[in-house]
Amino acid sequence: MATDSRPLAPLEAKLVVQKYGGTSVGDAARIRRAARTVASTLEAGHGVVVVVSAMGDTTDQLIALARQVARDPGERELDHLLSTGEQVSASLMAMALADLGHAAVSLTAGQAGIRTNRLFTRARITDVRPDRIRRELAAGRVPIVAGFQGVTEDEDVTTLGRGGSDTTAVALAAALGAERCEIHTDVEGIYSADPRLVPAAHKLDEISYEEMLEFAQLGARVMHPRAVELGELHGVPILVRSSFSDAPGTLIHRVEQVEVRKHVRGVAHDVDVAKITIVGVPDRPGLAYAIFSPLADAAISVDTIVQNAGLDGKTDLSFTVSRADRVQALELVQKLVPTIGAAGLDHAADLAKVSVIGTGMQSAPGYAAKMFGALAKANVNIEMITTSDIRITCIIDDCQVETALKALHTAFELDQ
Repeated sequence: MATDSRPLAPLEAKLVVQKYGGTSVGDAARIRRAARTVASTLEAGHGVVVVVSAMGDTTDQLIALARQVARDPGERELDHLLSTGEQVSASLMAMALADLGHAAVSLTAGQAGIRTNRLFTRARITDVRPDRIRRELAAGRVPIVAGFQGVTEDEDVTTLGRGGSDTTAVALAAALGAERCEIHTDVEGIYSADPRLVPAAHKLDEISYEEMLEFAQLGARVMHPRAVELGELHGVPILVRSSFSDAPGTLIHRVEQVEVRKHVRGVAHDVDVAKITIVGVPDRPGLAYAIFSPLADAAISVDTIVQNAGLDGKTDLSFTVSRADRVQALELVQKLVPTIGAAGLDHAADLAKVSVIGTGMQSAPGYAAKMFGALAKANVNIEMITTSDIRITCIIDDCQVETALKALHTAFELDQ
């Protein structure tokens, strides 16, 4: 993503970008509350750019409406429709701020200079040209930008996929050289585990970009992974905080001296997991490419991959996808079975991921053994295992997620 690197105008020297999610602008009262938070930030001497999501369940309602009028709405028209949800929020927020005595102007993403590729419904930001935003700030107005969207070079409207307003906010903070990006949401920050499942979970005061990216990719819905990646790339501090309390939140930033902290920062889970196993695959070069290339062409994301080679020259190859992609993935792979000489297919849709995460893990041994021991003691069976430098993930039955999370949270002393 390209960003504008020109020197900031004096009015932007203490600029903050604040993003308000769907629950934070879910009705008129919540919009007024969010507007008061913006006003307080202005009165504390900061310049503010606001990014808003659609109100509550608006996006889901628009998708349902589109499917009532057309069996296949078409991705271009669907994006044009879905972009209206954020525009409603932006206009209402601008009205609420004006009512509090602060001049504001609502902007579409196109007016705000957010350019994307042409991948409708899941576009990527290619460039940010915030000239209009700079002019509004210089004129003393608060820009209220519709999140989740952008425009192509030929001015077609696109959307960035679920959670895209986070990406909009961080991209604007990077382009404007903002002091920080604040994500205002319905939780008080990032927790050591999902507090709905693990009552002993506690809020983290700070977390590194690397750790937060793992949390986001492994099921934590508080931040979108692409937004975290952008924050790390451009060095934008991201503060996740509640729209409904004065709790200080969690700061996502570059964290030094990880050795002095606990090596495991938290445990994450994701129940959106399906497994496909190709049984009796001939063990020869090129077969992995033959299997995964059609999935890539269909934009199906493959996660954990495990291959078990036997003594008879055959191998079983298992991989995971999202539950929504399971049927399409099965159809594609089924076509390959006779071509590659496999014996057949097996699949399961009732699985989940549990993970332990921490940058300190890469410099200390024994974490895998402790994780596997804790799960065994809790009688949780492990189906598959995958790792990175700062994360160990196990695939388990989804009915055992809560048991696994509590066992791991206790085993790694996160209760304390």
